[in-house]
Amino acid sequence: MKKLKYPDLTEKVVVITGGGGVLGSYFAKAIARCNAKVAILDLSYDQAKKISDEIQSEGFFAIPVKANVLSKDSIKEAHRIVKEELGSTDILINCAGGNSPKATTDDEFFNYETLTNPEKISFFDLDSDGVDFVFGLNFKGTLLPTQEFGIDMIKKSECSIVNISSMNAFTPLTKIPAYSAAKAAISNFTQWLAVHFAKSGIRVNAIAPGFFSTTQNRSLLWNPDGTPTKRSEKILNNTPMGRYGEPEELIGTMLWLIDNEASSFVTGVVVPVDGGFSAYSGV
Repeated sequence: MKKLKYPDLTEKVVVITGGGGVLGSYFAKAIARCNAKVAILDLSYDQAKKISDEIQSEGFFAIPVKANVLSKDSIKEAHRIVKEELGSTDILINCAGGNSPKATTDDEFFNYETLTNPEKISFFDLDSDGVDFVFGLNFKGTLLPTQEFGIDMIKKSECSIVNISSMNAFTPLTKIPAYSAAKAAISNFTQWLAVHFAKSGIRVNAIAPGFFSTTQNRSLLWNPDGTPTKRSEKILNNTPMGRYGEPEELIGTMLWLIDNEASSFVTGVVVPVDGGFSAYSGV
């Protein structure tokens, strides 16, 4: 992990949804190094425990908690466990999210041949349940944890919520309409929450990651021989820095946003961490 300035979060209780995932686990490990008490919430208890065990092996503190961000009852039970074992929440990182093949088109531009091909998915074939799942996982999966854990922060000071938006929120990417719309909703919701809680001692911001090559999307970006796919070439050609980001390159922004000494007057912003992608017109 890079040498960073780790704020002192001693005695702070930090909840991270999707904490067992690629980005969530990086955030969990970095925040634990700030001496915070970290609760790693994930649909997979085994994955959450794996990350918490790794954190504890380094001499820091974390607990695994099974949680389904789409279930109010599940989140409520997770809150009970966190409060019982760690105390009331000071910082919430809403990192749970994702896409689904059922909400993804095969073509960038409408192709009539795809419409008549039962093996391919056009815009008109998008599965309603798939769209509901993607929008639910990203938006509702941010709303419910914020309702449940945010109540702890009322009347406290130096509390913070960080959501995970995306490049899709600025300009929608082709093929993934539900995911793009859901992340646009996250950016809007972040601003709404920031205003709503502005007088309550809670700052609310978001990070909009650019393109990161991880084990989860490697097959979409790289051919078996290691060369970039056509979609990957487009991404790299439109990223001025000419490369993919590394997950650890999001940590500095995360630490800045939750550090009340460094960002005490920052609320309602969506910070791109994208190698210049959102600033480039393509010309």
